[in-house]
Amino acid sequence: MDVAEKGKDSALKVNSGIDPPPSLDPVSAKRFIRKKKPALSPDDFTKGILEGNRTLLSRAITMIESHRSDHQKIAQEIISKCLPHSGRSVRIGITGVPGVGKSSFIEAIGTQLTSQGHKLAVLAIDPSSERSGGSILGDKTRMETLSGDPGAFIRPSPSAGSLGGVARKTRETMLLCEAAGFDVIFVETVGVGQSETAVHSMVDFFLLLMLAGAGDELQGIKRGIMEMADGLAITKADGDNIHASNRAALEYRNALHLFPPTENGQVPKVLCISAREKSGLEELWATIGEFIHQVKSNGHFDKNRMNQSNHWMNQTIQDQLLGHFFRHPQMVHQIKKTEALVQQGKLSSFKGAGQLLDLYFSKFNSGVDPGENI
Repeated sequence: MDVAEKGKDSALKVNSGIDPPPSLDPVSAKRFIRKKKPALSPDDFTKGILEGNRTLLSRAITMIESHRSDHQKIAQEIISKCLPHSGRSVRIGITGVPGVGKSSFIEAIGTQLTSQGHKLAVLAIDPSSERSGGSILGDKTRMETLSGDPGAFIRPSPSAGSLGGVARKTRETMLLCEAAGFDVIFVETVGVGQSETAVHSMVDFFLLLMLAGAGDELQGIKRGIMEMADGLAITKADGDNIHASNRAALEYRNALHLFPPTENGQVPKVLCISAREKSGLEELWATIGEFIHQVKSNGHFDKNRMNQSNHWMNQTIQDQLLGHFFRHPQMVHQIKKTEALVQQGKLSSFKGAGQLLDLYFSKFNSGVDPGENI
């Protein structure tokens, strides 16, 4: 007996009911249909960037940060097309220990610069946690006023644990921002690790922010960074901290005289500033302007930028070779096998490395694409 015949003898009658009405009328529903964005060519991106289109600038930066090979190919084409229009900004690196007030300082001097007609791009190098994958992307939250300023552009760069990778991507992002018309570029570091060295190799002026009375235990890395700095600023020089800041500034000025002469021929100046009271900011900006004028006059400015370009070319070669080595399908198996032998004490680390390199260059490296971006 089929279901229909069985239903005739049943006291239960089931009505088919009516179809539920649509949640939206057809006209309104069309508005919510997601339309696929048309694919843009590198020429489209370049044209938009040169016109100052921030949406296309952001999308291009996202491609720079992407690990997809097709995105990287497009990104490199965009960079090549924008390169002739870059290089016209003042690039300033900003570093300091956590808590020194980098974000407050950038917002204070940034709003001052935009009010004077400058276009400012802030690129923050944010290291990501290698364990959790989380990254410190709070710059836009901390710089509420500046992030809403039409003359400013803030872009954090999560590194996903790769300092070399994020530094290269930050430099490429900087080139696009220059092509988009930003004449002042700030590159902010978190103030720990080796990010300072990476930032120093991509800027014209390296500013070190210091705290008065913080103690050497909080600034144990300061000597190496002070030797790189083109200028020092004692932050939070306001209220009861003014005298301590002035005393710290004097001590740092005396200390700088003990350092070997700088390559650019300039003696770093030490200033006291307050982001809260907006004091010392104009003097600091004038100091940066004077420094740029002097290094352009003595030829160091152009020499420094050429050396930086060579450095990043060599760094990119190293990154790509390293990435290709560890990602090669046949090398992945061989590396694991060699690691096991090293862990068991059957092979030394140095001999293991030599064997892997010999194997890579002799057998597995015939298919390397020189244009591939890692």
